[in-house]
Amino acid sequence: MADFPLQPLSPLDGRYRSAVAPLANYLSEAGLNRARVEVEVEWLIHLTDNRLFGTEPLAGDVKEQLRLAYREFGQEEIDWLAEREAVTRHDVKAIEYFVRERLSQLGLDALAELTHFACTSEDINSASYALTVQRAVKEVWLPAFRDVIEKLRTVSLELADAPMLARTHGQPATPTTMGKELGVFVWRLERVLSRIEQTEYLAKFSGATGTWSAHIAAEPAADWPALTQTFIEGIGLGYNPLTTQIEPHDWQAELYDHVKHAGAILHNLAQDIWTYISLGYFTQIPVAGATGSSTMPHKINPIKFENAEANLEIAGGLFATLAQTLVTSRMQRDLTDSTTQRNIGVAFGHSLLALNNLRGGLDQIALARDVLLADLDRNWEVLAEAIQTVIRAEVVAGRSDITDPYALLKDLTRGHRIGAEDLTVFVDGLNISDEAKGRLKALTPAGYAGLAESLVRSKLEK
Repeated sequence: MADFPLQPLSPLDGRYRSAVAPLANYLSEAGLNRARVEVEVEWLIHLTDNRLFGTEPLAGDVKEQLRLAYREFGQEEIDWLAEREAVTRHDVKAIEYFVRERLSQLGLDALAELTHFACTSEDINSASYALTVQRAVKEVWLPAFRDVIEKLRTVSLELADAPMLARTHGQPATPTTMGKELGVFVWRLERVLSRIEQTEYLAKFSGATGTWSAHIAAEPAADWPALTQTFIEGIGLGYNPLTTQIEPHDWQAELYDHVKHAGAILHNLAQDIWTYISLGYFTQIPVAGATGSSTMPHKINPIKFENAEANLEIAGGLFATLAQTLVTSRMQRDLTDSTTQRNIGVAFGHSLLALNNLRGGLDQIALARDVLLADLDRNWEVLAEAIQTVIRAEVVAGRSDITDPYALLKDLTRGHRIGAEDLTVFVDGLNISDEAKGRLKALTPAGYAGLAESLVRSKLEK
């Protein structure tokens, strides 16, 4: 068979490219290289701003010209670096040569030796990965995550008063409302959201083994820890002062664990909504021109929730691997994190794809309130909990001498279908106060949802 022209191996770069494209600005190889150029350029400017080795601060317009090296980083620069790395066999060294060439173009050859000054590759990489992950999370992933939460909040509030038969262990149970059940997910997701928003994005900048040895050899009088801390914080990152050759990635493990946790909650949500659709609680809104089945014309399949499940599982597995492997490096440094970190974008890509599917899926469902009410009306036995609890209260108050109310209701309802008339007859025969009988006979499954609606409104309304 003939070979295809060059094709993407990953579906994220093929079928799903448009959905995850914004992440490529940060978490692609090109995004990483742009951040590396940024770190190299800003480090050189920082050195001159501090007048190291007799230099003077660059004029403002010169700084801006130099910064164009990363601000206008595009295909030409991507190609240049690819060609140079093919020769150097070292990605960060190619970045250094790129910055040196830009200095030469600006007539700044005298500053060439300040490029990559006293840096190990991991000084550049730790700052660059922190920048790219920070920007990808804050500018792409978090907005999509918040959008799902806000859509879910809106739906929860709209359905706060929609009574629904609960199913614990898959069996009929004390009624709730659809809004309250979806609101539980909002509450859970917001808790994880707050932890993700508090992420520290850390970098180190202390040389080959984290000791500033080369720095001090070049200028013993300088306060290098303070200079490098000011630099790292100046580019918007947190500073890690005590490391080996690498920043140990603990902040990454914490972030990926939290994102994985968010994904697990969303996976639970996708499965629940899928189940509610299968029960007929939600109807799916047809999309014009769409086909649900190649052979069954009537079908509208809940594919967005199914796709969300699958992508969350892939993302969760990758995030777990990232969190587990990145925190270990043999002695002062090994290279296992190099390949591992290049898959950060893949993990976030599948997670973002899942968020997009969930958001779209929530837009394409509508609650079938009549189905929920019919289901409740078929399960009057769920009021057994209320009846036996009221009897207990009556016994304690001295208004009843019934023994073992639980067993009494168990005999009546366990494994049996009963209706409104059956319960009315049963309640009339109970030795309890007339006031209690009246309250019990007024109950219906649809009216036995407790504080479900007020819980949603009190906790989720802004």
